[in-house]
Amino acid sequence: MNRRWAAVAVGAAARRTAADRGALLMTAVFHLLVVSALGSLWRAAAGGETLGGYDADALFWYIVASEAATVPVAMRLIERIGDDIADGSIEVELVRPVGVLALRLAAELGATLPRLAVCGVTGAALGLLVTGTAPPAGAVALAAPALVLAVACNIAAQHAFASLAFVVRDARSAWFLYQKLVFVLGGMLVPLELLPPWLAAAARSLPFAAMSYAPARLLSGEGEPWLAAVQVAWLVVLTGLAALGFAVGERRLQRVGA
Repeated sequence: MNRRWAAVAVGAAARRTAADRGALLMTAVFHLLVVSALGSLWRAAAGGETLGGYDADALFWYIVASEAATVPVAMRLIERIGDDIADGSIEVELVRPVGVLALRLAAELGATLPRLAVCGVTGAALGLLVTGTAPPAGAVALAAPALVLAVACNIAAQHAFASLAFVVRDARSAWFLYQKLVFVLGGMLVPLELLPPWLAAAARSLPFAAMSYAPARLLSGEGEPWLAAVQVAWLVVLTGLAALGFAVGERRLQRVGA
């Protein structure tokens, strides 16, 4: 039953997001502005040389993908989930015939996919305009599913972080910490190859790299399909952690309300 309701939630949320043309336009504009600024900065830094094995064009395509993986995901999602937990709104969802977490993950993913598609199209157009060349077809084929896996990992991780609100009743600090981890250790702003070796090694062993670095690395032309396998593994782990957090939290709510 959970799978059927989840599929319905994904479709319904995707249609609502797609119907909001104004919001999609703002997402596209924001993505273009960020990519233009960061991509131009890295191209200028590279000049005619390479940085961490990336040439100027590869760096620009890296930024196109790293931002496309993160911009579509709803901002302050952890804080919003935490607020629903703290004010009791989530207790109403417990009476539904489908798991609270499954429905929320599905709805959030459905809402994110149209924004991801828009960022992908506009980012590709900007990348072609700036670099004059497209990434290899194999890189695009690997990066496309990696982008979907990236946003799915991000959404699952935010629900896992937000489940702390069942205990502390406040997820604002968790959101602040999480955002910074994705920015740096996720490779959103800086390719991991440009970090100090010890920090890059640590970042690759954490889930945040699956949320931005993996699709960015693939679109930049590096043929490393194993990165998608790492994303799948992290998606399973993060979903499991979120499920555990919500299960413990729901039992706690039931005991308190008993």
